[in-house]
Amino acid sequence: MTILRMLSLKLINIKPWMLSLSLLMLIGNTLADVIPASDKGFVYSGRIDFSNKNKPYITWPGSSVKANITGRKFSLIIEDDKGENYFNVIVNGEIQFPYVLKLNKGVKTYDLSHLITSKVTQFELFKRTEGFEGGTYFHGVELQDGFKLTDAPTLPSRKIAFFGDSITSGMGNEGADNDVDNRASEKNHYLSYAAITARNLNAEFHTISRSGIGIMVSWFDFIMPEYYDQLTGVNNNDSQWDFSLWQPDVVVVNLGQNDSWLIDNEKRLKPEPSSQEIVNAYAAFITKLTEYYPNAQFVSVLGSMDATRNDKWPTYIKRAIKQVEQKNNKIKIDMTLFPYNGYKKHPRVQQHVANAGKLSRHIKSLMNW
Repeated sequence: MTILRMLSLKLINIKPWMLSLSLLMLIGNTLADVIPASDKGFVYSGRIDFSNKNKPYITWPGSSVKANITGRKFSLIIEDDKGENYFNVIVNGEIQFPYVLKLNKGVKTYDLSHLITSKVTQFELFKRTEGFEGGTYFHGVELQDGFKLTDAPTLPSRKIAFFGDSITSGMGNEGADNDVDNRASEKNHYLSYAAITARNLNAEFHTISRSGIGIMVSWFDFIMPEYYDQLTGVNNNDSQWDFSLWQPDVVVVNLGQNDSWLIDNEKRLKPEPSSQEIVNAYAAFITKLTEYYPNAQFVSVLGSMDATRNDKWPTYIKRAIKQVEQKNNKIKIDMTLFPYNGYKKHPRVQQHVANAGKLSRHIKSLMNW
């Protein structure tokens, strides 16, 4: 019997109601509703540009979108500047094995329906990479026809702000230990000490970080005092963040690694700054932050790369903290170090976990959390 004949006999045996049901299932899975990014079912975290509420602009590492969705179809509609960004898509709290999404340049629809295993699915879209890789417009989601977002997830009440460089960003933290550590695909801010600390303490967090940045000198032509107040993190720009929109309980500053290398080894600053000039620069930046966050507890951190291999740069920071306190004794500021263990590259995930544990305990003690 020919294959065509067998198929004909099978089609003859299909009942009309079976054909109708199959057709309805096919139509139901094909038709879709687009839920715009402005829907109240989405909850956003991070410094995000909402000048166009229907396509908020996401640039800083750790910025995220969460929602609870229904139905069996789920697609993300995303527009990326350069096609160099990576995001984690975390479904129903499964953080150990997220779906890692590489974005393509332009407006694209990414069908993730295969991730749905329950009637109501919570997803989180989390930016792994930095403003260095460009920005991303979130347009919304595409759901099965007739389905919608349920009530928006809630964010933690505790808040922590992080200001840092590549260590804070998580540069190379998922790279092989004996390989290069500058691939965007192996930069995962979700597994940085900053994000881990926030989860340890059940806190919402904002991360303002840029690989290569310093307080006095960077690997490029702008420094953190010129960058920290931007709404968007794509290079040095004229956007302005409104600090009144989000006031953290704790501010963590981990800067000095690039300054130490570029001043001590590369001799990038001519004339070379004195120790007092370095202290003054650090103190001035902390003082500026305290003007925006007058009620926050500050924690200065250094490490875990080679800026903590000896006491030189930790001492600069200790002197700067003392200088800040002498000018304003109402400022709450403390310090902790991530020790250098001899590993000569960016810290990998194992080091981030250890550093997050130390920082979490320190903050918990300071804040009585």
